[in-house]
Amino acid sequence: MSARLKNLTAGESLPERQHTPTNVSLFLYNAAIWNPHRIHFDVNYSINVEHHPGVVIDGPLQGDWLVQLITDWLAGDGDLIAFEYSNRRASYLGETLTAAGMITAIDFEAGTVDLDIFIRNEESEIVTPGSATVRFSQ
Repeated sequence: MSARLKNLTAGESLPERQHTPTNVSLFLYNAAIWNPHRIHFDVNYSINVEHHPGVVIDGPLQGDWLVQLITDWLAGDGDLIAFEYSNRRASYLGETLTAAGMITAIDFEAGTVDLDIFIRNEESEIVTPGSATVRFSQ
């Protein structure tokens, strides 16, 4: 069993990460994933055609932020072996979103840790809940 795994406890929080995307970062992200949907870069289209209050922050980007939260916390000491998330409500350009999580279970024999992870908005509403399992290196 890894030394780091021995020191973990259920209920322990992962270090939070804040994200405030910009027009440029959303444009570049959508270009990289070949997503041409205009709600992610064209404010007039997003408001006047799709009836959002502004440019929509990508759901997949929020999933990527959750993966980054976990891999930063692991710091090379293990692997992400299971991951899921669900975007439950839209978030918009100008919002600061926080990726966070907590250890929910530890299997010391298997070397695995289960996590509840989420993205919350500035009003502390969880907009993207998820879960993950990591395996620590032996």
